[in-house]
Amino acid sequence: MASSRRSAIGDRLAHIAGEEEIDAESNALLPGLNDHHFHLLAFAASLESVPCGPPAVSNADELAAVLRARQSSAPGDWIRGIGYHQTVAGDIDRHWLDGIAPATPVRIQHRGGRLWVFNSRALDRITPGSAPSPLETVDSNLTGRLYDGDAWLRERLGTQPPPLAKASRLLLSRGVTGLTDSTPNNGAAEFAILRAAIERGELLQDIQIMGGAGLETVQSRPGLRIAHRKIHLREAALPDISEIAAEITRCHGIGRPVAVHCVTLAELMFTLGAFDETGSLPGDRIEHAGVTPPDALPLIAAHGLTVVTQPNFVAERGDAYLREVETVDQPWLYRLRGIRDARIRLAGSTDAPFGDADPWKAMAAAVTRRTAGGAILGEREALQPEDALGLFLGALDDPGAPPRQIRVGTSADLCLLDRPWAEARIDLADVVVARTFKAGKLV
Repeated sequence: MASSRRSAIGDRLAHIAGEEEIDAESNALLPGLNDHHFHLLAFAASLESVPCGPPAVSNADELAAVLRARQSSAPGDWIRGIGYHQTVAGDIDRHWLDGIAPATPVRIQHRGGRLWVFNSRALDRITPGSAPSPLETVDSNLTGRLYDGDAWLRERLGTQPPPLAKASRLLLSRGVTGLTDSTPNNGAAEFAILRAAIERGELLQDIQIMGGAGLETVQSRPGLRIAHRKIHLREAALPDISEIAAEITRCHGIGRPVAVHCVTLAELMFTLGAFDETGSLPGDRIEHAGVTPPDALPLIAAHGLTVVTQPNFVAERGDAYLREVETVDQPWLYRLRGIRDARIRLAGSTDAPFGDADPWKAMAAAVTRRTAGGAILGEREALQPEDALGLFLGALDDPGAPPRQIRVGTSADLCLLDRPWAEARIDLADVVVARTFKAGKLV
């Protein structure tokens, strides 16, 4: 393949001088995969971080052991933990962390992405003296918790963006050739980071970047496209619906679709109420659709919204959902077949690093609906393997569209599996991508 487009397909193609021939041994050749909801900079940073939550860490003793081991191996260096969940050790704070690793600055991120927890040594490094800060206080004392303060934290730490080459290569090894970065606060600075990485040849995927109004000051370029206005809702602090409606209307007025974070039922119904006021634009999306009861489906369909969800959360978090989510809501968690049957466009993603970045595990979860503990969650929502694969084969700028096909004239982004599809479909989680091609080149 010498071209970025497929020039010919057939059983007996003439050999062209200089072409490499690959014996695929009857194994499946597929279009490159697209992950439609990802957080690239956070994922790259996570590769150098300490896992602090399930499945790697499941209780307080295990977390303490991990932190002490890291403190011993690199005394004095920052410990950056990720993936924490309160099922491990409850609502930890600075004092809990001080009891485990008092001599090293520690910061741990909750798996939801909104919360960081710091120990006292870390607070000494980031607290700006008497100046106001977004750090949580109780009775005038810092708890060590920081909510929705990533931009402030980056400014205080003065950190450089993480290198992206390792993350890009890891994703290519799984057949992923396209990503939609769905980080809400993406702006011109994040666009510049991704653009520079692409120009240096470190980032090989095609990227569609969502974010805030700051992205409206830059222009798309080949391989890096400006996409939706990302609106991140929190049930505990929902704004006035008129505010969200006004922002949706503003974005629609400049031809920009919106993508709204809807993990809870309250967030979903709030969003649908806003769309009732504004109407929808082709491309408008619901992210996650964590709880989608039957009466919500016709409302989503009426607005022509696309749902981008994460089937991997059934495998990764399903056991916690079974303990913590009301029984009446459990059949409606991270639905798949019910959404498709309602004729709603549906696409798949991993939400990495807040979920496992392996799309094949996500596909497997879409088929089995099996939790890590072996329980079945939402059995009626299971998909056939071909439909699960299709969740990751929609075009990057048109998720939920019919799966891309290998045809003459289409992009030569491909992944070659290590087995025929008849074998791969039996256990998608076991699939190995033997080779990935980007724009016709083996990468």
